[in-house]
Amino acid sequence: MSKDNQVEAITSMEEDFSRWYTDVVTKTQLVDYSPVKGFMVIRAYGYALWENIQSVFDKEFKKTGVQNCYFPLLIPESFLNKEKEHVEGFSPEVAWVTEAGGKKLEERLCIRPTSETIICSMYSKWLKSYRDLPFLYNQWCSVVRWEKTTRPFLRTAEFLWQEGHTVHETFEEAQNKTLEILDIYRRVCEDFLAMPVIVGEKSEKERFAGAHATYSIEALMHDGQALQSGTSHNLGDHFTKAFDIKFLGRDNTEQYAYSTSWGVSTRLIGGIIMVHGDNKGLKMPPKIAPIQGVVIPIAQHKEGVIDAAKRLTQALAVDYRVKLDDNDSYTPGWKFNEYEMKGVPVRIEIGPKDIEKGQCVFVRRDTGEKITVALEEAVVKFAEVMEAIQSNMYQSALKMLHEKTGVANNMEEFEKALRENPGFIKAKWCGCRECEDKIKELTGATLRNVPFEQEGVDSEVCVYCGKPAQKIAYFARAY
Repeated sequence: MSKDNQVEAITSMEEDFSRWYTDVVTKTQLVDYSPVKGFMVIRAYGYALWENIQSVFDKEFKKTGVQNCYFPLLIPESFLNKEKEHVEGFSPEVAWVTEAGGKKLEERLCIRPTSETIICSMYSKWLKSYRDLPFLYNQWCSVVRWEKTTRPFLRTAEFLWQEGHTVHETFEEAQNKTLEILDIYRRVCEDFLAMPVIVGEKSEKERFAGAHATYSIEALMHDGQALQSGTSHNLGDHFTKAFDIKFLGRDNTEQYAYSTSWGVSTRLIGGIIMVHGDNKGLKMPPKIAPIQGVVIPIAQHKEGVIDAAKRLTQALAVDYRVKLDDNDSYTPGWKFNEYEMKGVPVRIEIGPKDIEKGQCVFVRRDTGEKITVALEEAVVKFAEVMEAIQSNMYQSALKMLHEKTGVANNMEEFEKALRENPGFIKAKWCGCRECEDKIKELTGATLRNVPFEQEGVDSEVCVYCGKPAQKIAYFARAY
């Protein structure tokens, strides 16, 4: 198959959404499969995207006083056993190291599935007085969870993430930090990833193991399935008691501290792909796109074309991630397809006729619109187009979310909505675990969260049992 046919090789999302996703992540060189089953190789293009996402989050965390540090990859088994709920929640996915240096270890070491236990052990050592608080720490690292079924970015045995772990003097301070981080997750997803989310609290069943409360942002993919895109947990004093994290309080008495943990991961890249992508490939939101614009010279062998393309690239590259593709091994048509598939927000064409007229042509990836731009106005116009694309991508995703969100007053309406228009279903819920389990058993839909905005359902009874209900919940099938 020639490279001119690469885009045609992407399976239609209407034909097979799962295959479409696999085609997109591999053909755009975001990832490749590694020799170890379930582990992915993040290629340069994919890692550049992750770096841009990481950079935004990192700046936002630091604005709130959070500092980065690093904790060990390996955790003693005894540490996990200190917190029963925690170890039970992760035990099926834990990978163990039992031998090192040719000798069997006296104690098994787990490869971190998350770092609460080892971080708590250090906090108990560091914390002495209320004057030491709060501890506001985060680490960027990888974790290993031995998943049975994997898919690049969405669910892999190893993935990259950040995990924040804070310690506070009071429960209220811990709760405020939990919600502050949750709002950062929401803002970054909506403002930078152009991905609208539902914000709310997880049910007791879906809570992080050992947490007092878990909050999440939930996004909706093009196929109508939900993606949990970030979680923030108020751990109360559960872990601090298990790990003896105490301090001398303001009244000179010894007190247990309160803690939080929170994380987002490379799973967000899967969300970007499935919210914005189409049958031509990726669509990158400009704010986090590895390449925001690509300059493609037309008839580049003709005198003056390459020089003009270089000048244009240099002018734009002062403030934007813009590259010049002057590789003469490929035709402009092939390049158009290649960068369209990679989701580059703007293609910039310049050829002999454009140079004569003192212009270039911008082509938007999101709409396909062609815009003729005077060369002296290119930088200003590029800024305007970047903003327009970012806004349009968010509004398009928000429209999709609204169109794929239904309301159900009973299970007949619930199942009909799932069948005819897969997506989120808003429904009243009594708060009973049994009803939550039965809904999943019957429909495959899980309770994604109880949204902070409790509006949009007139019914006063639980969608499953018909008993009085006060909570509106979002349900969906999910990745």
